[in-house]
Amino acid sequence: MVIIMLGAPGVGKGTVAGILTEKLGIPQVSSGDIFRKAMAEKTELGEKVEEYMTKGELVPDDLTIKVIEERLLEPDLKSGAILDGFPRTKVQAEKLDEFLKEQNKKIDMVVDLTSPEEEILDRIVNRRICSNQNCKAVYNIKLKKPKVEGICDKCGSKLYQREDDTVEKVKNRIKVYEAQTKPLEEYYENTKVLYRITISQKINKMAKEAAEEIVEYLNNKGE
Repeated sequence: MVIIMLGAPGVGKGTVAGILTEKLGIPQVSSGDIFRKAMAEKTELGEKVEEYMTKGELVPDDLTIKVIEERLLEPDLKSGAILDGFPRTKVQAEKLDEFLKEQNKKIDMVVDLTSPEEEILDRIVNRRICSNQNCKAVYNIKLKKPKVEGICDKCGSKLYQREDDTVEKVKNRIKVYEAQTKPLEEYYENTKVLYRITISQKINKMAKEAAEEIVEYLNNKGE
């Protein structure tokens, strides 16, 4: 099974994907996590993507496609993957379709998450992430505080704030998303696999409720 998570930065793609991983037993693949790990380790890939990510810009298609295709061939993804942050352009989507067809696989569902911009900004600016790459638990100093300030509840590692989690850079990332990624909605709508969900405190639907709705949809689809 292959599930794609669409949505602007900070909408909750990673959180929903993490819950789905637990419920469906399918690994989450985040292009952002792959890139950040490479940057932290100062690899050749890390140096190439750092200049784009620190500006809030998208990493070029050819580089992103190569990284994701290599990841999808790894043994732990034999049963499928939940793609978080990929594809982000129509070119990436077309290349992914070609790649999956070669592997005798297909996209089962594309989840398009939306959320009010003011909630996205508040969510990202107050976001804190576990520094342990094997944990990567996400907190919010307003909505989901750790028991001990600055420390991960799950593994005890220090929490940190991403350098690009500022109001100015987030607004730029949202603009980039609107310009380059929104056309994906039309692309996937034509393939009949697009499913839209709004995440918002105003309607009392957050990541947990969204994930439950997705699982229910998939179960009904299989009947």
